[in-house]
Amino acid sequence: MNFLIKKLAPGERSVCEEILRSLPQWFGIESAIIQYLEDIEQLPTFVAMKDNKAVGFLTIKQHNQFSAEIYVMCVLPQFHRKGVGTSFIEKTEKFLKENGVEYLQVKTLGKSHPDKHYVLTRNFYFKMGFKPIEEFYQIWQDIQCLLMIKTL
Repeated sequence: MNFLIKKLAPGERSVCEEILRSLPQWFGIESAIIQYLEDIEQLPTFVAMKDNKAVGFLTIKQHNQFSAEIYVMCVLPQFHRKGVGTSFIEKTEKFLKENGVEYLQVKTLGKSHPDKHYVLTRNFYFKMGFKPIEEFYQIWQDIQCLLMIKTL
C-alpha cells in the first residue's frame, strides 16, 4: 500500500487526536489521551499519510543516549495489517540509529491481561523483533505493564 511517512510539524497534533480517539479499545482513558497530546508536541513524531489524510502516527521518547521508546503508536483500524506499523518501526529504527541510540523499547499489556486487542499488539511487536523483558505493576496504576526491547 502506498503511503508517505513524514515528521509531524508543530501545531499538527490535532491529526493525532483524531486517530487516538478512533481507537478506544487501546486508548480509552481520557487523562491518558490528554497527556499523549501534550507530549506529542514536544517529542519526535512520525505521521503516515494516505491520499493527504493521516492514517497513523508514532511518537518516540528518548530516555538517554542509548535508549528510546515507542511512546505511542496508533494506526486507524482500516489500515491495520497494511504495512503502516512496520514502516513506522523501520523509520524509527533508522532515525534512532542515525542518532546513536542502541536500544528501542515499548511498553504494552502483558499476557496476564486478558484483552484480545493487546494480543494483536504483542504479536506485532514480536514480529518486529522485540523481546519481553519483564512485567511491572508499578508503572501504570494497578495494571501490569510488559516491557519489551530490541537492539538496533
